Amino acid sequence: MDKIRYHSVIIKHGADILRSEGMEIEKKCIQHGSFSVYDHSLFVTSMCLRISRKLRIRVNEKAMIRGALLHDYFLYDWHEPTKANRIHGFTHPVIALRNAEKVFHLGKIEKNMIRRHMFPLTPIPPRYRESVILCVADKICATYETVGGFKQKLVKRIRRAGTNA
Repeated sequence: MDKIRYHSVIIKHGADILRSEGMEIEKKCIQHGSFSVYDHSLFVTSMCLRISRKLRIRVNEKAMIRGALLHDYFLYDWHEPTKANRIHGFTHPVIALRNAEKVFHLGKIEKNMIRRHMFPLTPIPPRYRESVILCVADKICATYETVGGFKQKLVKRIRRAGTNA
C-alpha cells in the first residue's frame, strides 16, 4: 500500500486522538532533533503500518495505530533540566499510559504498546505483535530524527489532515 493510504487509515482510526488537547501539547514539545513529539508519533505510526504490511504480519491495525499515536503521550518537555527528566527514558512509558487512560478507552494491546515501547531500556518485554512492531518502529524513527534530521512528506500530510479531522 502506498504512503497516501497510510495517511487515510491513520485518520480513520486515530482522528479523535489527533484532535485531542494532548496532541496540541505534543505539537509544542520537541522529541528528537527538530521533530515535535506530535510529528514523531505520526512518523512512528506510519512506520508501524509499513512494517506490518511489508512483512505481512497480522495485527489489529486499529489498536496498533492508536497505541502508536499514544506511545509518547507524556505531555511535558523532557528537555527541561529537572531531576525527574534525567530518567525520562525509563519513566515516560508509565506517564504516557496514565495520561492516555485518562482521556481514551484503551484495550490490552494499546496499553501494552505504550507501557513496553522502550524495551530493552525498560526490562519487561512487549507481549503482542503490535507492541514489538512499535518497539522496532520507534527505534528506527528516533534514529532518523536524531542522527539524520530525516522528515518524511507523509508526516506533513498527516499533520495537515489531522487538523482537519
